[in-house]
Amino acid sequence: MNTLRACWRAVRASWHVLRAIWIIRTEFARLSPAQTQLVLREWTRQMLSILNVELVVHGSPAESGPLLQLANHISWLDILVMNAAQPTRFVSKADAKHWPLLGTLVTAAGTLYIERENRRDAMRVVHRMTDRLREGDILSVFPEGTTSDGRSLLPFHANLLQAAISANVPVLPVALRFVDSRTGEPHEAPVYVGDTTLIGSIWTTLRASHLRAVVHYGEPQTFQGRDRRAWAEDVRAEVQRLLDLPPADQTEASPG
Repeated sequence: MNTLRACWRAVRASWHVLRAIWIIRTEFARLSPAQTQLVLREWTRQMLSILNVELVVHGSPAESGPLLQLANHISWLDILVMNAAQPTRFVSKADAKHWPLLGTLVTAAGTLYIERENRRDAMRVVHRMTDRLREGDILSVFPEGTTSDGRSLLPFHANLLQAAISANVPVLPVALRFVDSRTGEPHEAPVYVGDTTLIGSIWTTLRASHLRAVVHYGEPQTFQGRDRRAWAEDVRAEVQRLLDLPPADQTEASPG
């Protein structure tokens, strides 16, 4: 039954993605930014419904920018979940551009891509982020730089926080969790870490039951004269609090 259900979800999800690509190519150019955000939010909510992922939001998402959001990173599903809660422009690793089908959607949503191994590219992206923040955008970054298993929180890289300092905008901590809706325990299905492939993670998610995505927004933080490393540590501590993880948890995880 799980396999049949997963196959049916896969068919519906594929059709939903193809429909989105058609909308992107035929309608996006005529839409205002506000209309684009509305279409994106409704499309991602429908996709979560197709995947049978329940969305729960705690706290208050920002209705407008400029704002930089820093969130922990567990899965490819994070982008869909955060856009379903409140549309945002992401900063993502360049390989997301090449994800089958999903890459087209991620790019159309205005994602800024970064070659994380290239220090010069990081500076280029910081400049682009600063420009977008000054234009009033909401940007979202996964400062761990890779995915974790959702049971621990990796150290936060501080480089991209320079954009918030340069543009003098607040930072919003965001905590993401995937849990079993019956027990509240971490749900392993969407985890994209270690040797797990993207296709394997998607298939596991398609087969899953009782999957709940929880997005917990904290309170905005302003610069207040901190350097970017100190600010990154403070934001990480707040995300850790929102996740209710042990303060000393610094376990490393392999890239997903």
